[in-house]
Amino acid sequence: MEIPITYPYYSNSTWSEAWASSLFRKKVIIGILLFPSILLILPTFFSKIEARQGIVLNDWLLKRIPSMDFSVVIFILVWSTSLLILVRCIQKPAIFLMTIYFLIIITLLRIITISIIPLDPPNGLIILKDPITSLSYGGSSVFITKDLFFSGHTANLFMFYLCLQKKRDKLFALSTSLLVGLLVLVQHVHYSIDVIGAIVFTYLLVKYSKYLDFIKL
Repeated sequence: MEIPITYPYYSNSTWSEAWASSLFRKKVIIGILLFPSILLILPTFFSKIEARQGIVLNDWLLKRIPSMDFSVVIFILVWSTSLLILVRCIQKPAIFLMTIYFLIIITLLRIITISIIPLDPPNGLIILKDPITSLSYGGSSVFITKDLFFSGHTANLFMFYLCLQKKRDKLFALSTSLLVGLLVLVQHVHYSIDVIGAIVFTYLLVKYSKYLDFIKL
């Protein structure tokens, strides 16, 4: 499921070369300011989501999977892939620009879908303990269970796969995204539709990113 991405002309440029473009500088600065601003509102948003009443879905697949705790494995997969994309962002300004804006869009899209689709966690849930992700919930010891549709872990990793350029990088990110998608189901952190929705939304976002002028120079 690889989507060819048309990189801007500076895809092979160094940061100093790309920074020579005033439009590129503006987009980078806006992205750097906008993403943390969105992160600041997430603790309040998630606390309200966690307090509301939702529905429990009748998930045929989850009923047939005994729940097991893979928090440590998921943590390693998520943050090793995040470290990889960070390194590539430092090396390639085009990857940075796409990654930060896709993160912004995915986060905003999740706020919308989570808001309009009130869900309670699946039966057999084992809380996913990720002290780094929990910072967006309000603290390293805060764990949210109702940020369900769609899976942020799966969406972000799948997006990383689509943004990366090198074949080995893409294979690694694709593997971790699919594995994390599977493991959050085994841990009953998400419903099947949450993982499927994450892949579909991210696929469509990147597929039609050519229409997002603010990502391109």
